[in-house]
Amino acid sequence: MAAPGKRKRISHLGTNSQTSDPGPSTYTGTQSDPRVVGDGPNTQFVEGSILRIAMKNFLTYDHSVVYPGPHLNMIVGANGTGKSSIVCAICLGLAGKTAILGRGDKVGLYVKRGCSKGSVEIELYSEGGNVVISRDIHVEKHQSVWLLNGKHSSQKAVEEEVKSMQIQVSNLCQFLPQEKVGEFAKMTNIELLEATEKSVGPPEMYDYHCELKTFRTKERDIENEVKERSSFLEKAKQRNERNKHDVERYYEKKRHLDMIKMLEKKKPWVEYETARKELEGVKKEREDAKKRLRSLKESQAPMLKKIQLIDNRLKPVEGQMKTKTESIKEASQKCKQKQDHLDRKNKEIEDIKQALSLKQTEAEERQKRITNTKRLIDDLRAELANVGEQPDVVPRIEAINAELKGIQEEKNKIEGEKADLRQEKDNLNGELRLLKNKLQTMNNMMNAKEEKLRARSKDTHTAIQWLRKSKNMFKGNVYEPMMLVINVKDPKFAKYVENHISFNDLKAFVFERKDDMWRFMDEVRDKLNLKVNAISAPLQSCANRPPSRPIESLKRFGFFSYLRELFDAPEEVMSYLCNQYRVHDVPVGTEQTKAMIKTVIEEPYLKVLYTAEERYTVKKSMYSNKTSTSNSAIRVSQYLTIALDAEEKSRLEEQIKVCEVTMQGTDTRMTALLERTGQLDRRDNELRAEKKQLSELKGKKRQLEQKISTKQDSLRQMEQGGVDLQKTEEDTKAKISAVNSQKVAIVTEFLYHLKLRAKFSMEKVYLALETVGMMAEKTKLESDCREGSAELRTVEQVCGQLEQRKSRLLEMCKGLMRRAREICNMDPGENAVPMDLHAAFSQLPDSLEEIDGMLNEERSRAECFTGLSENVVDEYNRREQEIKNLEKELDDKSKDLDTYRQNISMAKERWLNPLKQLVEQINEKFGDFFRSMQCAGEVDLHSENEEEYDKYGIRIRVKFRSSTQLHELTAHHQSGGERSVTTMLYLMALQELNRCPFRVVDEINQGMDPVNERRVFDIVVRTACKETTSQYFFITPKLLQNLQYADEMTILCVHNGPYMLPPNKWDEKAFIRRCLRRKGKL
Repeated sequence: MAAPGKRKRISHLGTNSQTSDPGPSTYTGTQSDPRVVGDGPNTQFVEGSILRIAMKNFLTYDHSVVYPGPHLNMIVGANGTGKSSIVCAICLGLAGKTAILGRGDKVGLYVKRGCSKGSVEIELYSEGGNVVISRDIHVEKHQSVWLLNGKHSSQKAVEEEVKSMQIQVSNLCQFLPQEKVGEFAKMTNIELLEATEKSVGPPEMYDYHCELKTFRTKERDIENEVKERSSFLEKAKQRNERNKHDVERYYEKKRHLDMIKMLEKKKPWVEYETARKELEGVKKEREDAKKRLRSLKESQAPMLKKIQLIDNRLKPVEGQMKTKTESIKEASQKCKQKQDHLDRKNKEIEDIKQALSLKQTEAEERQKRITNTKRLIDDLRAELANVGEQPDVVPRIEAINAELKGIQEEKNKIEGEKADLRQEKDNLNGELRLLKNKLQTMNNMMNAKEEKLRARSKDTHTAIQWLRKSKNMFKGNVYEPMMLVINVKDPKFAKYVENHISFNDLKAFVFERKDDMWRFMDEVRDKLNLKVNAISAPLQSCANRPPSRPIESLKRFGFFSYLRELFDAPEEVMSYLCNQYRVHDVPVGTEQTKAMIKTVIEEPYLKVLYTAEERYTVKKSMYSNKTSTSNSAIRVSQYLTIALDAEEKSRLEEQIKVCEVTMQGTDTRMTALLERTGQLDRRDNELRAEKKQLSELKGKKRQLEQKISTKQDSLRQMEQGGVDLQKTEEDTKAKISAVNSQKVAIVTEFLYHLKLRAKFSMEKVYLALETVGMMAEKTKLESDCREGSAELRTVEQVCGQLEQRKSRLLEMCKGLMRRAREICNMDPGENAVPMDLHAAFSQLPDSLEEIDGMLNEERSRAECFTGLSENVVDEYNRREQEIKNLEKELDDKSKDLDTYRQNISMAKERWLNPLKQLVEQINEKFGDFFRSMQCAGEVDLHSENEEEYDKYGIRIRVKFRSSTQLHELTAHHQSGGERSVTTMLYLMALQELNRCPFRVVDEINQGMDPVNERRVFDIVVRTACKETTSQYFFITPKLLQNLQYADEMTILCVHNGPYMLPPNKWDEKAFIRRCLRRKGKL
């Protein structure tokens, strides 16, 4: 403890309102004026050190003020007294995030239970005037109000102020809360380097590191870009080199095509000139032919006049012959009409004769029918006579009718029963479909549960499939994972069950017998290599274990049920949950429970309880019988929201079986009815056949009499309907005679017209003979004329041909001129070749044959250049420009790359050399600390590639036994105590190099063995109490005996209990006087 005469420190305690849950009071082992911060003007506090921490309604505190010292501050107190609350106050008061603390995720959870508002105030040392930061925390909406030096401020401004003082509560090398102690060993080498740079390096070191990483990233980007552009440039050059030959060939082809175009432009002009010259020759020949034609026509005029006179004489004769021809034609038509009339009369006579023949045939047929009818009547009378006396069949027919009636009634009754059975079967089918649909819906819900389980644990899902195929291997009951067999009665209660039972148990298989469980684990875990959980139910069932007290006695607090009553599960599963999780004794409440929570937690037997949205755990101290509680928000349910009623499912399966059995019975009854119906149908057919035979026998005589009567009536009709053939024959002869008289008159007229036609024919012959004489004379004259006009016709043909040729050549010349103008792009009025083409045309042949030959030659040469297009040249030229641009860009990028490399070299020198010196200093301190503990440890700067600045890290290697090698510090290789020792010594190695104003380490000595704990404590005291070091907070629940202390230490003891004095009533002198009096009495 502090020696007499030394300056002493006190933690000044503010007003503390005593409640049923009194907050802890804080005091130090030595006391003096709490306002004293140093001896005279040269204070021992460094910039940013904590001078004062005030808490009000914060976690376990009502109101308390703590005044830490400038060096090592040892905060000691039993578990639960509120040591870590001071750590939380430092973090939250300096704008730290709740995630740093690893406790509640919302700031409102750090306000003392039952209060709506809490506050933290921290005073930081500064040479220009202390900085006071206040934070008021409101439970509602988890909001905070900030004050900076008594003025309202924003959280951002507070963060900037804290950062300016080199305070980093998010850096584990500076601020290591209890819940984050294990995280230090899990930090990667890279993370540890960054945290060390921020904590003990110069302010610009971390910035240089970040700048280097940025430069290196940009350098890699530029290097990749240069490589890509170089590759692209090389490929572009190679492609253009390949295309250069094609371009040369293209231009050569273009020269041939230009020559072809020029030849095609001159060819129409040559064709036009050739056609024009030919047209001039044709015009001259045509004029000569016309003169010869006029001379020949004048010599043929007399003979043509005689031929004309003969033609004038022939015209009247030809008119008379035409008239005679028409008269002959008219007479012939009348002769034909009379001949047709005569033919019709002959046909009429044939029809009269045919009608007489039909009547004669009909009379013969009628006589035959009369004879046949008489013979049939005689046969029917004979048959009627043969029909003797028959027995009376009426009684038998009546008996058959009665039996048929009975059969029909029975069939109707059976049909009614069949209809009822069909209706019953339809109802059963409908009910069965409904039941199966309900069962399928439940199975689908179960499948959805399985899908959720498979998404979270594929091994467990695979094990389920194996279990379903191998259930016969086990002697007792085996249940699939709890989350599949637990059925929450209402989905809204699923969150309570899911929050209460760990997921490892929710996915665990449940076994009635332990030997079955070990057999299952051998098969699944060892042979199939699946990671699964399995549990066995208690030997004695706990499923029906009663709660500690009836739920009715808790309803006044808003509790409505125990957790067990909110879900169903098989007995073995429920037994395990009652035994392991005491679900039968965990009440579930409402918002009313939340409002009365202070009263509720004082009730006996309540260890775990639920309100509407929170879970509360209640513990009682074995020493002071003091109650402490912790609460956490209830997570949203993920797996048990799908509710399945197991009893309902069993009931549905049973109902389906009953329906299927009932349907089988209905089918059996239907089959029996169908067999009976078949028997009745066969008997009905037999009776109806017998009735038909009896009915036919009874009506046979009556039928014969009716037939005889009918035939006699028919015979009378045939005898009365006879025809008089003699009279008919006489009428026929009279009709034929009248027709013959008409034929005579027709023949007379026919002969008259025949003679008239012969007369006209003779007159026509005389006229034809006269015409022949004149035609002979005309022919002789024409023959004479023809001999003299052969030359005339020849000349006429030549004139016509020349005229046609002239017209054709004229049109050709016009077309060729138009075509020549179009090809040469001339105006319609221009006829002369343009001057620019005239010079080119002069270099070309003038004959059409030579032009065609040259065209064919140029076209053949052009066709040799295949697969070429203007796109090849455009692509070549475009790529040439791209190559120039790429070369310029590549040159610029190379210069940028050189610049970045120079910057990296400079930045590396600024960063790496100081960093190596810093790490060497840390390594020296760290190694000294370990050697003082007879162990070994070293710290080095590690990087696999010196140019990868984002891969640099600090590697810590330690060994605690002489027989082992140095091993890197990891979260798995060293034990928990070894990791704690390493972490603590690394932080101590940073302490003397520290540029941060304070460090906080919370309960890091918990996992250490006594030897290491004593060694580490000695190192902490020696290091943290040097004049050159900054403020240090060391929180521990206990200390070993006979430890070495230093005068520079400030010890803060935290007590908690119902008899603690408020801070403002603490009187250190009175306390010492009472202690001395008590010792004097002893």
